[in-house]
Amino acid sequence: MFRGTILLVDDEKEITNLLEIYLKNEGYNLLIAGDGVEALELLQTHSVDLIILDVMMPRMDGIEACMKIREEKQMPIIMLSAKGQEIDKITGLSIGADDYVVKPFSPLEMIARVNSQLRRFRQFNANHAKNENEIIIDDLVINLLTHKVVLGHNPIRLTPREFAILQVLAQNRGSVLSMEQIYESVWDEPFYESNNTIMVHIRKIREKLEKDPSSPQYIKTVWGIGYIIE
Repeated sequence: MFRGTILLVDDEKEITNLLEIYLKNEGYNLLIAGDGVEALELLQTHSVDLIILDVMMPRMDGIEACMKIREEKQMPIIMLSAKGQEIDKITGLSIGADDYVVKPFSPLEMIARVNSQLRRFRQFNANHAKNENEIIIDDLVINLLTHKVVLGHNPIRLTPREFAILQVLAQNRGSVLSMEQIYESVWDEPFYESNNTIMVHIRKIREKLEKDPSSPQYIKTVWGIGYIIE
């Protein structure tokens, strides 16, 4: 089972050969670089999920490489070093590394750290993506990706037009939108002054969302101007 691509940056062949065996057995694809310069070149042409980065290397060491990587990339970085003093760990973590492993180390410990870092990174990004696709207003959750609306624990069935109107108001939360603005955003055509379509749809949305549609909690009327979700 393919679990991702690891970039291993170390000039010690014994370490790269050993980790290559264990990482491949775990289902990871492996890229190997002998120094920071090679690592940066590989990152320009390959998609990488995690980096294991040695500190002491020729041409460009791990500290400088880590800082350059962090200018553009956000994947987990595990620093690898023979220096086990606390100041060395602090330095590695302060420049953007996510973990710090001291040589000599157990390959099984390294695998556990790789799995842990990737799991946390992927969970964070999955939750972040989910949050970006949701608008939450008190007990109301609007999912812009699935077009599902949930109030409390109860799903609310809206027509596509009703959902589009709710979305426009929610995405402009705190701003009063006129009927003309709402209509032209949803229908993508000119609004006519005598058109009461928005009023009818707002009434239907309130009937589905509000405990008391005559005293709405979510979509409020600003008389003479339009509607607002505060």
